[in-house]
Amino acid sequence: MEMLQNNRQGWSFILYLCMCGAICESFHYSLPEEKKSGTLVANVLKDLSVDVKELSARGIQLISKSTEPYFQLDPHSGDVILQDRIDREALCGQKDPCILLSEIVLENPLQVYRMEVEIEDVNDNPPQFSKKEFLFEMPEQTPMNTRFLLESANDADNGKNTVQNYTLSPNDHFRLDVQSHSDGTKVAELVLEKQLDREENAQFFLILFAVDGGIPKRTGTANILIDVLDNNDNVPQFGHSVYKVKLMENSQAETLVTRVEATDRDLGSYGDITYSFTQVPENVLKSFNLDKRTGEITVAGKIDYEKDRSYAINIKAMDGGGLSAYCKVIVEVEDRNDNAPEVTLTSIASPLPEDSPTDMVVALFSVTDQDSGDNGRVVCNIETNLPFLLKASENSYYQLVTQQPLDREKASEYNITITATDRGSPRLTSTRIINVQISDVNDNAPVFEKSLYEMQIQENNIPGLLIGLVQADDLDTERNAKVTYSLLPGKVSDQPMSSYVSINSETGNLYAVQSLDYEQIKDFQVSVRAVDSGSPPLSSEVKVRVVIVDENDNAPFILYPLQNGTSPSNDLVPRGAEAGYLVTKVVAVDRDSGQNSWLSYEPLKATEPGLFSVGAQNGEVKTMRPINQRDAFRQKLIIGVRDNGHPPQSTSATLSILLVDGFSDPYMKMVDIPKDEVVKEEDRTLTLYLVICLAAISFIFLVSVTVFIAIKIHKRRKFMEMSTLNFPVGPNFQENGGDAGAGSLSRAYNYEVCLAGGSLSSEFKFLRPLFPVFSVAPAQNQGVQRISSEHTEDQLISQVR
Repeated sequence: MEMLQNNRQGWSFILYLCMCGAICESFHYSLPEEKKSGTLVANVLKDLSVDVKELSARGIQLISKSTEPYFQLDPHSGDVILQDRIDREALCGQKDPCILLSEIVLENPLQVYRMEVEIEDVNDNPPQFSKKEFLFEMPEQTPMNTRFLLESANDADNGKNTVQNYTLSPNDHFRLDVQSHSDGTKVAELVLEKQLDREENAQFFLILFAVDGGIPKRTGTANILIDVLDNNDNVPQFGHSVYKVKLMENSQAETLVTRVEATDRDLGSYGDITYSFTQVPENVLKSFNLDKRTGEITVAGKIDYEKDRSYAINIKAMDGGGLSAYCKVIVEVEDRNDNAPEVTLTSIASPLPEDSPTDMVVALFSVTDQDSGDNGRVVCNIETNLPFLLKASENSYYQLVTQQPLDREKASEYNITITATDRGSPRLTSTRIINVQISDVNDNAPVFEKSLYEMQIQENNIPGLLIGLVQADDLDTERNAKVTYSLLPGKVSDQPMSSYVSINSETGNLYAVQSLDYEQIKDFQVSVRAVDSGSPPLSSEVKVRVVIVDENDNAPFILYPLQNGTSPSNDLVPRGAEAGYLVTKVVAVDRDSGQNSWLSYEPLKATEPGLFSVGAQNGEVKTMRPINQRDAFRQKLIIGVRDNGHPPQSTSATLSILLVDGFSDPYMKMVDIPKDEVVKEEDRTLTLYLVICLAAISFIFLVSVTVFIAIKIHKRRKFMEMSTLNFPVGPNFQENGGDAGAGSLSRAYNYEVCLAGGSLSSEFKFLRPLFPVFSVAPAQNQGVQRISSEHTEDQLISQVR
């Protein structure tokens, strides 16, 4: 399998596990074995229902479930390519079908598909026999149709490619009979069809062929050598047809039991006799050995009178020609006092409910001893520190009953040892252990590990983040101890508790439902209930305090001077200010808490870097030296405000400081409008302005002509009237030489200066003079005044003209 990227594979595989291993669908492909590396196995695009473009965008990878990655997936084309040659016999042996499992993982979104590649068998192995030659010895008087089982050939292939038939080379005496077993395997038997004659043919040489069913067919061969033996005229004979012997029980191994002997009057191999057990039960094979040459029977296992009081052993004697004789050996076992008491469990009440009453029967058992007399008389007892008691009853039966209340939480089971001792000499003892399980009753409520949980979570968490774990243990078991968790109804800031946290009912994990904001809520408390699955269910509750940990997610906010995107406000500083003069104070706040809200101030940029200082802790702006005439009239100062969080957040405040000679003169703040903004605004309203200007010019022209004519007529008429009436031009003020000399009325202007720090517009506002300006001279000559007045009037008329 080709890896797309190591880190992406690891992430995908972990994510695939976090998604519970869900398999969307299974794909099945087949591939013959022994294909070369690079062979195309399949293209998965159609099965995945994606195109090449989507495949490249989402990302795909192949995860092998075998020990070796036999396949690789092209992430661009979707081709599954064979990486290495596959030998089906080495991979799966005789297992059928032979399937290699892989998983296809598609990302964004995550989907997992199961891919099965079945390795098909190719007929690449011929049948093979374990030996190249098999030897048979057959007497010449062997009956017709006698069958001789031949060894089967093995084929490493599978299915139809295994051995399907056997054939035999042509001959006159033997034929081959092939039979099929229920599992499909073929078995060959050699059948004698013509009577053997050693004088005619003393030896036969045959060839056995094993043929499989593949294409092309493959064949395996083995040689069969048959030796024809001379006639065997005499049958072996035993001295007795039945042998009877006695044997003490518990005799040691290899103790001689008896010896059987058979004779044969033939010579050579026909006179050689071998002995064997024939049709004997399993207990005989376990208890006795037979020497095939001497006929001696010895003890092999334990001889137990109480188990087997006698044995009947059938023995066969066979000569070298295949003729046999049979006899029987009866072995009688003599008893010995060697048996300990036996405890036989009749019934047991297990599991036993923990709320069982006292004197309840838990178990019933019997005690027997196969010996007689005092050796067969038995006494039973159990440990004294158990909540149980033994009661004897009739016919060697005992009852095990409860004598104290049971508590499964203290002891969930009891291994009760029953000791049975006979009265023989020496006394023999046996034990029997009875296991009594105590079943649970729902008598314990879940108990939380803590009486109060306190958990912390960082603000700005992602929804679904694990907050913590509450764990309740139940001393009961099984269903009675299965605890489920739930949240009790409640509210946090007038919102349902469920909108803030959720709980996994199985694990007790608390998760944040939404992203939490420390600035909105500092902590809250939730109640969790744990309920078991017993009947009736028992429950307990615990309170969980969730503390939201502040994160430095808020930058400092400038309260003063207000920074709202307009030109900064002006602060006035007299040119006569000395060093340490307090110009203003930057006030900022931070919505975070703790060290995240600790603010520090520092100058970032200034027109005169050495003219002003900024208090690092309080934000006070002071002069560092006396102001001189060389200092620019307007000073710009940018102050940075930074908190103490990690990482720190910062903002800046821009101050505009005007250096003035005194506070009695007005100063306007100079508003610098960026040229590009003006151009942009003019571009947007150019067409509108052209239309408005054209209309306004036409209207103003008409109004101006009308007004000019009206003023001309009105001034002319007023001039004529004034000349006739001799009306004084100036107002008649009461003569006051002191006031005139002091100049209190002459050229007296009143101004209103508005200095509002942090306002949207702190420009100076100028008002017109409260009184008109007249030249006030000593009133010695009213005529002169009139002439001045008339002269002034003529000047005004001429100016109008």
